[in-house]
Amino acid sequence: MTIRRALISVSDKTGVADLGRALAAADVQILSTGGTAKALEAAGVPVTKVSDHTGSPEVFGGRVKTLHPKIHGGILFNRALEDHVNEAAQQGIDAIDLVVVNLYPFAETIAQPGCTRPSAVEQIDIGGPCMVRAAAKNHASVSIVVDPSDYEVVMDEIQNQGDTSMATREQLAAKAFEHTAGYDRMIADYLTGQGQDGLTLPPGEALRYGENPHQEAGFHAFPETSGPCGCEQLSGKALSYNNLLDLDAALCLTDEFSDENAVAIIKHCSPCGVARIQSDDVADCFEKALACDPVSAFGSIVSFTRPLDLAAAEALCQLFVEVVAAPGYSEEALERLMRRKNLRIMRRLDGVDTRPRLRSVQGGLLVQGPDLGGEERRDVVTERPPELAEQQAMELAWKVVKHVRSNAIVFANAEQAVGIGGGQTSRVDAAELAVKRALLPLEGTAVGSDAFFPFRDGLDVLAKAGATAVIQPGGSKRDDEVTEAANGHGMSMVFTGTRHFRH
Repeated sequence: MTIRRALISVSDKTGVADLGRALAAADVQILSTGGTAKALEAAGVPVTKVSDHTGSPEVFGGRVKTLHPKIHGGILFNRALEDHVNEAAQQGIDAIDLVVVNLYPFAETIAQPGCTRPSAVEQIDIGGPCMVRAAAKNHASVSIVVDPSDYEVVMDEIQNQGDTSMATREQLAAKAFEHTAGYDRMIADYLTGQGQDGLTLPPGEALRYGENPHQEAGFHAFPETSGPCGCEQLSGKALSYNNLLDLDAALCLTDEFSDENAVAIIKHCSPCGVARIQSDDVADCFEKALACDPVSAFGSIVSFTRPLDLAAAEALCQLFVEVVAAPGYSEEALERLMRRKNLRIMRRLDGVDTRPRLRSVQGGLLVQGPDLGGEERRDVVTERPPELAEQQAMELAWKVVKHVRSNAIVFANAEQAVGIGGGQTSRVDAAELAVKRALLPLEGTAVGSDAFFPFRDGLDVLAKAGATAVIQPGGSKRDDEVTEAANGHGMSMVFTGTRHFRH
């Protein structure tokens, strides 16, 4: 068979323009609705609106648009039964061979603070699950796609053979039923009040174990995510529970430098090396990040903001690394990395995740928004303002300290973190730990502190170590005393007004 007609109706528009162009190039007629049709048309993809195909307008504010015999009949009739084929012809029902649907964002809606029950109910998709289940049932003839990460496989098979393989359709159908099952469970839990703040887990996959071998664990990916932590695994062993925690920490840190050539090295969810440089030399950036703490980097997770070339891959292979993540890899780099059979190679697909963060405690879930900064000041509070190099070092230290466990102190120059102290019960202890662990010179560095200095003792430790600039939120009762200490040491200090605790 050849795919002649596709129906595309998605709330998550990721990759839909590329899919539409590929289908149009393969002479596939595209039926679509509402916002999806507009997105495809804006991308130059020819679209037939569902209302034109059915001859029936969308009604009730768009609540009913795909619930029509020409849609469901086109998806469901059995192409192997002559009676079905003849009846479809008599009724003027054209076959729909590919259905691309993802459902209304119910999870995101109920996760929003102040979400009302009517708002949640309005995000219960009706036509979408009907089409998904219909196409999945008829997967002998129809391809159903609910996940943008599957677009590439579908496009490749259509371009090479005109249709998807039965094996692919079977996998897609199973995934579709998991998708709708998780969606329905989430709605049921919300309406019966059994979910925590209206939240429920989507279907998941078992992991070997949790943080320790005696703990059971699983990974539950949200439907809108392209894979584990928004990545596609290209090679290596299966990801473990701890791998996923560290990978998430590494990606969140490099997201701070998405427009720069940057590298983050993470061990036990804590940074042990970070660098960003002006040049495009990825290998050099990695070496600068590694120089902060090469001992702790053994068995780490490394995240890059730039695709890896062969030189970067060679540098990385000199270190035992559990996971590497990057937006891409050259053919030579990938071949080199894949010689490390156990190395988990991840390609980053999704961008910054702005969804609420969930964390369990005994008896329930905590929900908060991601720490993406917000309105921050740069108030110079000392007699001496920072010089340009100090400003650059401050900004690097400030971005890194957000991702170090509280209490947190980070020494940095303009290109790299040089001393990191975190997870301490007092700020002066964090400062002393950062100094003790530093392998690179601290003279002339800037320091980021995730919260204010309650006393001047922490600042005195920084000055004695050689730091010349400090960036911190301010807000202590002893800010004047701390500022006086900075002036006494000839340091420059900036207040941001924003705290970045990471518990």
